[in-house]
This record gives sequence, C-alpha cells and structure tokens, in this order.
Amino acid sequence: MLGQAVVAEAAARGHIVDARSRSALDITDPESVERALTAVCPDIVVNCAAWTDVDGAETAEDDALAINGTGAGNVAAAAARAGAFLVHVSTDYVFDGTSKRGEAWVESDAVAPLGAYGRTKLEGERLVAAAGPDHAIVRTAWLFGPGGRNFVDTMRRLGAERDELQVVADQVGCPTFTGHLAEALVTIAERRSPGIHHAAGGGACSWFDLALATFEATGTRVRVMPVTTEAFPRPAARPAWSVLGSERPDAVRLPDWREGLRAHLTTTAQEIPA
Repeated sequence: MLGQAVVAEAAARGHIVDARSRSALDITDPESVERALTAVCPDIVVNCAAWTDVDGAETAEDDALAINGTGAGNVAAAAARAGAFLVHVSTDYVFDGTSKRGEAWVESDAVAPLGAYGRTKLEGERLVAAAGPDHAIVRTAWLFGPGGRNFVDTMRRLGAERDELQVVADQVGCPTFTGHLAEALVTIAERRSPGIHHAAGGGACSWFDLALATFEATGTRVRVMPVTTEAFPRPAARPAWSVLGSERPDAVRLPDWREGLRAHLTTTAQEIPA
C-alpha cells in the first residue's frame, strides 16, 4: 500500500526508481539485500517492507522480528555500505499510548512499546541507527490508501452490508493517507534529512470519528455506535493515544486527515474492497 505510493511519487518527481516486491527481494536474507543494492548502487533507499499483523506478532514475534528488526538492519547495513541515504518507516506503536495523553508524541519522547509489534519495530529503529548516520527514521500511524487493507475501506464495505456498526471511540490517533505520507518520505529523502521524524495526518480523531467521516463523505446510511476498546478484545494491546507531532524545525507537515480521506475516496470512488 505505502510502497506503491512511494514509487509513484518518486517517479512523478523524475527519479529513477528500482522497486523490489517481497517476492523479488527478501530483506531477511542479508546476502540478497547486499547483492540487490550492489547491483543498483542507489543514492537513496526507502524501506517500506514490514510485518504489519499487529495481533499475529503476539504469537509469532520471532517472525515479525525477522522482518521489522533484523530485516530492517540488513537493509540499513547494505545501504550504508553502498553509500546510500536510508529512509526507514516506523510506527506510533513504539510508544505506550498513555503517558502523554492530551499531548502529541514528539521525536525525543521516551519509547515504551506495549506489545510484540511495537517491540520489533523499535528494534528495527535501533538497528537502523546503529548502521550509520545517513538515515531517517519516519514514524507514522493509522495508514490508509489504495492497494492494501485498511480501516477506511473496511468501513466502506461493512457500511454497504449492515444497518448498524459498533466502532471503538476511545483510541485516538492521526489517520494518514499513503499518498500524503509518500510525498513526505520522498521530500525527506531528497533533503537527506537525518534522524527521527514524525509524519502523520494533521489533526486527530478516534476510529469512531473516522468511521463517521467516511460514511458522511460517501453518503452511506448506517447507524454507528461508539464503544470502548474492551468491547473488541484483541490479542495485542492498542495504544489509546497515538497522536504524533514533531519538534523538528524542518518537519514535513502532512495535510489534515480529512483531506487525506477525501483524496483516498476520490481515488477509489468506484471500489468497495472485499
């Protein structure tokens, strides 16, 4: 979902792009990563590969770590040897989601992941940072966009099938359109702006708010009931407060999440994913 958007954005800016799918490049294999980067000799590497099954990571943490942790380190080490600037995508799940309620999380805040997914992504951050200084770690949150499973499209499908839905209202974050995030990632890459960045949709809302906005924008008539996280028990704990902000003077600011929602719905107007 994100990788496709990054490829499109980079190509639109005139960059020559070599995009490798999961079947074409296994980042858990360091020799394959080394061969790929040696062959291409890139100026910039953007790593959009990740294990994103948050609940699945609870029972398969080693598998998630192989991609989110060790795999990210493999890419970072090979990029450093190739002399390339690396842009690595990370997550709001590195925070505990409670200790700064009411304030945005910024880049220097202490990390304290709640579960396996967050731990594996944090290990990826550490390995990227250890590989060399020419990198940007970009934390984001609540992604939606064409080409992948996401909350907005799930709501569109369920809204077309049901008369009433229950949606969690006590988790708050920054919904982020992949098209907008891709623009930010390419800009950070072009600037070669090192260190940790936070880049997520502007503003904040709950999942309930996002569902309401989706149905309003699509003219879907469905009753939406707000419920607590406890109403939908999941294997992995979710951060209750995932609002990302930035303290960087050179921060790349994304448009408001509502603009991202409109852009996504315009792009996928005729589609309701299965």
